[in-house]
Amino acid sequence: MRFEQIAVLDWSAAGAPKRGKDSIWLGVTNSDGTRTANIPTRVEAEETLKTLFDRPTLIGIDFAFAPPRGLTERITGTHAPRALWAWLADRVSDGARNQTNYRDAAAEMNRRFSDDGPFWGNGLKAEIPDLPRKKPPLPKGLVEHRATDRIVQRDGFSPKPIWQLAGAGAVGAQSLTGMPMLHRLRAGGAAVWPFDPVGPVTVAEVYPSMLGHVIADQIGITDEIQVRLLSQALWSLNTAGGLDALLAQGDPVEGTILGQGSSDRLVQALRIE
Repeated sequence: MRFEQIAVLDWSAAGAPKRGKDSIWLGVTNSDGTRTANIPTRVEAEETLKTLFDRPTLIGIDFAFAPPRGLTERITGTHAPRALWAWLADRVSDGARNQTNYRDAAAEMNRRFSDDGPFWGNGLKAEIPDLPRKKPPLPKGLVEHRATDRIVQRDGFSPKPIWQLAGAGAVGAQSLTGMPMLHRLRAGGAAVWPFDPVGPVTVAEVYPSMLGHVIADQIGITDEIQVRLLSQALWSLNTAGGLDALLAQGDPVEGTILGQGSSDRLVQALRIE
């Protein structure tokens, strides 16, 4: 199918409203061009995404939509990631000023295992029982990375494991604050790929760093550059019919990064655009 607009959201787990570097940025590209916005809170970002539901839209968001196999079943009794999204939506609060308790949810999941972890990285001064500050061995049956992460690694990129909640590039905190939003967006009518078939409004996981040196060559705030260029690259593929191949197959248990193994196609699409 053809979308009428492509949106890319750079998510953030910041604990207070924030703008600029390492905050939430949204890029939207359609036939009229590209616009970007810097959104200070997750609550506002979620409401902004809902305003895009009035026309066929692909929304790419840059956090892990699901953990490696094993965790979801341990926590929910089923392999379906949507059950984990619902579980987190019941537990993770997110206030109007970005105050959130995702670390408590991580600690609760850790208590389901006899060993330390799998989640680690408490960035607060106060200790949180069952959330270690340093990386422990993974519990038996869990692995560091999903299959889609390993595919992206083979292209020379370095996605972080979902288990890491603090530190440079950590995606875990973003995922634990983001997956509850997936639950709500899906309830509002969005399809979340590849767990749902592609629909008029489809949300997909993206990894903007796959644009590599193209981003590095730009001047400005990296987060803004990433959402602007990736939305343009995906729009170029969309208008040429090239998105169908990227959306043709995905892992409905661990999730799939849109464009995995095809960073060269994204870069080429951007050059064409």
